[in-house]
Amino acid sequence: DLICVLMIFLALCLFTLVENILVVVAILKNHNLHSPMYYFLCCLAVSDMLVSISHLMESMYMFLRNYGVIVVDGKTEIQVDNIFDMMICCSVVSSLSFLAAIAVDRYITIFYALRYHNIMTHRRVLIVISGIWLFSTVCSVLFIIYSEKKEVILCLIVFFVLMMVLMVALYIHMFALARRHARSITTLQMGTMRRVMVPHSRVNMKGAVTLSILLGIFFVCWGPFFLHLTLILSCPKHILCINYFKFFNFYIILIICNSVIDPIIYAFRSRELRKTLRDILLCS
Repeated sequence: DLICVLMIFLALCLFTLVENILVVVAILKNHNLHSPMYYFLCCLAVSDMLVSISHLMESMYMFLRNYGVIVVDGKTEIQVDNIFDMMICCSVVSSLSFLAAIAVDRYITIFYALRYHNIMTHRRVLIVISGIWLFSTVCSVLFIIYSEKKEVILCLIVFFVLMMVLMVALYIHMFALARRHARSITTLQMGTMRRVMVPHSRVNMKGAVTLSILLGIFFVCWGPFFLHLTLILSCPKHILCINYFKFFNFYIILIICNSVIDPIIYAFRSRELRKTLRDILLCS
């Protein structure tokens, strides 16, 4: 059973690693994709790669250790586990942060369209990206150092809930106001305004829909893992909680599946990215 689980992890991790590398290469290669939203998507792909790399390295490490290829003492094994856990923790914090950054970017695009390029300058985007990676790295290190304290798990759960509430609130506001805006446009009799504003609004809303799908899939794939953490704090010895803990490997597979699905959504929802990926694959 352990070998079967390890092989599943290896296959999924390799597949998602290749997928996300292709997404990063495509965004860097195509100058038409050099915009704040795609920069954030590129960083989100890197976050997914962290999950893939950590589980890939951990699966290979367990495989080699179980077959006696490598022999480590208890202290070294704890240090290795801490490195893998730190990468996963950095991935979840950065993924949530970049999803929130994309939500804010879409919000500004829709409701502050005329000022968008003045607000979302390249300098500010780079500052946001650097800040998110620094914040994620510091959080992951602190979480591992104080991993035995329940407050650390609680902080991670609270961060997850706050980010989800923030993004859901932004999207609800976006879709509500955008729908009202679309209705007002259809009542206008000026053909010029109709030709200019409607396509622009549709493009921006398409980006918001794409990110809503990403958010929904993130919640479905990461939700069971955070429920696992919540039960560890609330009822670690209850029979129902103990039975839920038995499916931990399945929750990890769901997390890896999130990294597999994200690039498919990027390509499916973006014609430009899909074309670039096709060109890369044909060239290779």
